[in-house]
Amino acid sequence: MLGALGVGAPSVDTVLSTPRVRPGGTLAGEVRLKGGDFDASIEHVTLSVVATAEAEAGGDEFHGLAELSRIPVSGPFTLAKGEERTIPFESPLPWELPISEVQGQPLTGMALGVRTELAIAKAVDKGDLDPIAVEPLPSQLRVMEAFLQLGFTFKSADLEMGSIYGVHQELPCYQEIEFYGPPGNISEAELTFVAGPDVMDIVVEADRRSGHYGSDAIGRFRVSHEEALRRDWAAELGSWLSALSQYGGHHGYGHEGYGHHGYHGEHHGHHGGVGLGGAIAAGALGVAGGMIAAELTEEAFEGDEEAVPRRPDGPAPA
Repeated sequence: MLGALGVGAPSVDTVLSTPRVRPGGTLAGEVRLKGGDFDASIEHVTLSVVATAEAEAGGDEFHGLAELSRIPVSGPFTLAKGEERTIPFESPLPWELPISEVQGQPLTGMALGVRTELAIAKAVDKGDLDPIAVEPLPSQLRVMEAFLQLGFTFKSADLEMGSIYGVHQELPCYQEIEFYGPPGNISEAELTFVAGPDVMDIVVEADRRSGHYGSDAIGRFRVSHEEALRRDWAAELGSWLSALSQYGGHHGYGHEGYGHHGYHGEHHGHHGGVGLGGAIAAGALGVAGGMIAAELTEEAFEGDEEAVPRRPDGPAPA
């Protein structure tokens, strides 16, 4: 009974050898166990990759934890009194893993971690939580950099429970990376990646300022990772955004891109030797962003003991 209450129970500590990962990458490390004041029957040791997410239920919006990946580390065994045991692990991560850091700069609004579950006598201890940073794939980074070339500035990012119409998803959620628009007709834009091992879907939702059709427009693009590295995304996106300003809503999708309207975008030179991470830091910390960069700590998950439902009723709009 004392063991079930946590008195004299075994302790667990997870040490990650890959605190920074990429979508589709590998999570590796070891779980270190130390026996308590009695022999303990361990039912299983499991890791779960979790992230803060938003969901809607009954018209209300709330935050909680979304489980993105579940990694079994060990089955049943007996941990003797005072025994020290180390269990290594290595597991692939989902390709749809949300991005939380770019060139060392955390994305405001994103918090991911690895939670260790130690099950003893049907009681599960979820006390160990280790932060991880997810960096973009090179193909994703190219698209994000194009937004800066077009004059957009980073605003924030979040994880939404639900699915995007017309896009195959493995996870029950999707990420929105939000940018403030440059001077002109687009006030904000939201960027979503749904990646796979070979191809990824790119979804852009542009919010137009009042007086310019008064609505948002969604552009879709499916491309291989190799092709994404070769594309001139500033021209692709600039062409689509220009069409929105001239003709209203246009929904381009497919291998040939968002549509060709004879407009190839303008390269405003916003890099100036500063990478995307520096621009994100400036946008997040400056007047335009109005937010401070989020750091993942234990406190980031406080109040989120109940996990967000796996999938709310009905698909969520992109």
